[in-house]
Amino acid sequence: MDEYTREHVAWLAHSFGRTDYLPLHPTDLEALAGAGQVVQKYPGTHLFRQGAPADAAYVVERGQVELYRGTDSRRVVGRAQPGSVLGDIAMFRGEPYISSARAVDAVTAFRFDRDKLIPVLLTRPIITLRWLVAGLSQLESTQRRVLGLKHRTVRDQVAELLLDEADGRDEIHLSQAAMAGLLGASRQTVNEALGMLRSEGVIQTGYRTVRITDRSALADTVGR
Repeated sequence: MDEYTREHVAWLAHSFGRTDYLPLHPTDLEALAGAGQVVQKYPGTHLFRQGAPADAAYVVERGQVELYRGTDSRRVVGRAQPGSVLGDIAMFRGEPYISSARAVDAVTAFRFDRDKLIPVLLTRPIITLRWLVAGLSQLESTQRRVLGLKHRTVRDQVAELLLDEADGRDEIHLSQAAMAGLLGASRQTVNEALGMLRSEGVIQTGYRTVRITDRSALADTVGR
């Protein structure tokens, strides 16, 4: 294993899945290095596209990835952060990818080829448990968001989304169309909700960017 690969595999050992009670042995790290490769994606480029054969799964190390469906008209269905696993369900099922994965900013990820990963998962139980925990954690997060948004107004849904998607500078780099896709709402209702929040003085809006100006007040309005 060269030094470049060792550095990125070390990130997997410390950041992927449960690290507190599932430590990886050096031989596990060697197995992971042999099953995957580090890929770099520029903003706007794809890790995979909808309908293509799912011959690999990805683990995001750095950057954000937008998941969308459709070709002519994109419908955003999710955003993946560092630590997220992408494409594995379709890969395990032997089916095409059900969505496209596009880098929002500069992305570093591990690409695990199906033919190399499955033998590792069959013989390395700690790696398998790590993979399972990571996938279930994502599912739980999605379910929590769905339940949290149920029976709420679009204004409250947009507020929750902004709090969840804000970066370290309290900025959200999502278009109104992307927000609408994530919430299953219309672009018009999202625009109206942003207008309400702006008039309340808790956000500022710009082109494809929203900045939270009063996080505590925004959180109070949705009961956080």
